[in-house]
Amino acid sequence: MSNRTPKMAALIALASSVLVACSASHDTVEEHAAAEGHSAPYNIADRFVQRQVDMAEDKTPVDPLPSSYGMNKDGSFTHPVATRDSHDQVPFDGILDYWDSEQYIKNMKVEAFYPIVVEPFHTWQNIVDFDGRRYLYQYVRRDLKIYDITKPKELKLLLTKGNTWGIDGPGEEVNPYPEDDMFGAASIQWNEKLGKNIMVQSFEIRRFGLLKDKYHKPEQVEAIRKAKHLKGFKVYAMNGPMPEDWELLAERTTDYKHPDAPIGEQQGSGVRDIPVYFGGDTMFVAAAPEASHSLTEYPNDLYSAGYQSWDMSDPANPKFLQQLNVAGQIAGDAEHEAAYKANPRAGNRTSWMGARMSLFIPTPVEKGGKYGYAAMGGLGFYVVDITNPAEMKIVSHMAFEPNVAGVEGDFIDVSQVEKTGIVYFSGYPLNEDCWEPYKNVHMIDVRQPEKPVEIGILPRPKPPADAAFTDFCQRRGSFGPKRTGYYTQPGTPKEGILPFNFYNAGLQVFDVSDLENPEIVAYFVPPFDTENVAEYARGNLSHSVYIEYDRNLFWEFTNHGIYLLSSPVLGEPNFGAPKTPWPAR
Repeated sequence: MSNRTPKMAALIALASSVLVACSASHDTVEEHAAAEGHSAPYNIADRFVQRQVDMAEDKTPVDPLPSSYGMNKDGSFTHPVATRDSHDQVPFDGILDYWDSEQYIKNMKVEAFYPIVVEPFHTWQNIVDFDGRRYLYQYVRRDLKIYDITKPKELKLLLTKGNTWGIDGPGEEVNPYPEDDMFGAASIQWNEKLGKNIMVQSFEIRRFGLLKDKYHKPEQVEAIRKAKHLKGFKVYAMNGPMPEDWELLAERTTDYKHPDAPIGEQQGSGVRDIPVYFGGDTMFVAAAPEASHSLTEYPNDLYSAGYQSWDMSDPANPKFLQQLNVAGQIAGDAEHEAAYKANPRAGNRTSWMGARMSLFIPTPVEKGGKYGYAAMGGLGFYVVDITNPAEMKIVSHMAFEPNVAGVEGDFIDVSQVEKTGIVYFSGYPLNEDCWEPYKNVHMIDVRQPEKPVEIGILPRPKPPADAAFTDFCQRRGSFGPKRTGYYTQPGTPKEGILPFNFYNAGLQVFDVSDLENPEIVAYFVPPFDTENVAEYARGNLSHSVYIEYDRNLFWEFTNHGIYLLSSPVLGEPNFGAPKTPWPAR
């Protein structure tokens, strides 16, 4: 999911994003509140939005005084204690007054650069091999590009659907999907029973460009409730690398109470982000099945997603197994509402509450996996027993102090847990110019699943000594962790290594082999590009890393193109064809 205003709102944002946010120009709390319209009356027609509002008074964070945060004499940065959701630039004393065009690199090498932009805010990626050739899919909803990366230094663009972005924003749409279709966030896995690759694509409600503020835009809320597209997932047999080779096997809605509901009448969120499907008999997805799963403060989202399990023993006939929710998600349920009201975030009109991604599962159930780990935004961290997918059970829960704005719990890296017992739990920034609390990457010991314990945090990336700034907050744009890629990356993650995308700090590679002293051992910080990126899209510098562990290559996706990187921390890169096909068979 994107964390910036995508194309439908981008042109509107252009006019406002260059303005200095009012928090930098007012001197009193009262002036902040008045200037930002915090007392503006609600305009709500939807009963579930109204129910959420009725449960807590408006506690939207008041814009912090400029003197309460910013640069310190020692060159460090103090973040605001709390802020509202904002898409404006919010400069502070000491921030650069230009977009830094320098590149910073340590223990890495740029092997190639491709100035191709599917979208500057967010994209998903998948890699799949056919007949000795390797293909990379980069996409976000109705924008898709397919590349041949068999020779990664000679990337070939094979197909474009939708837009290609440049200095003027989204270019002319070419070869478009129908209005009700797209390339959904996908898992591609080898299915032994069918002897072919199976792709499951998620179809989620479209929010960005359609809904900005559910508290004041009832017509937009209504349009999303009755969205004219699938809320669920599609299953394809991949008979080749190109869309014309794909055979649709099944289509399902996550509105499991109304499995035959037609488009426009399906309830809920659909599937959020990439489904967790390893090619076997079970799939897990993040989804809210109906409108009552609505207890989230975030202004442009109507749903608090939990988790569903599906029987995929026959990919052509997926069968719903279970809906799992945690306390504090469902309106109209007394226990859920009590938990919601007890959450210190209730009423702040800012916090994301519920799942953004599916369960994070280190070992598939079919191979003896027992646990999944859940990142539930402001609802916290959960350990889930998945031994019986039809009877998922919550094992334990960790709550965290509020850290708003931004997403407080989005991602969990589970690549190290089978050997170390440690998972890495993180949110990510939504506001620019560090106008929100910093998002730590929490190290959680889950060796006793019933009693998870935080043992530390990963170090904050710092600029090199020769940079024109002493903290990445000064570099403009967003700063903080996103993800270490996805479980669909080719090969096996490297023991002790976590490559985190960090927005304006680029790719930061952490060595966590010493749990008491994790350190950054390599990085690549790309330049800002003012010649090819629209002004309103520049702050989202790098949004994703995707790693070929089987060829020891990083693909870093930025708002101005794709970087191919290597590093000794991964090992000697292979620029030839892969030795074994992916997905693994």
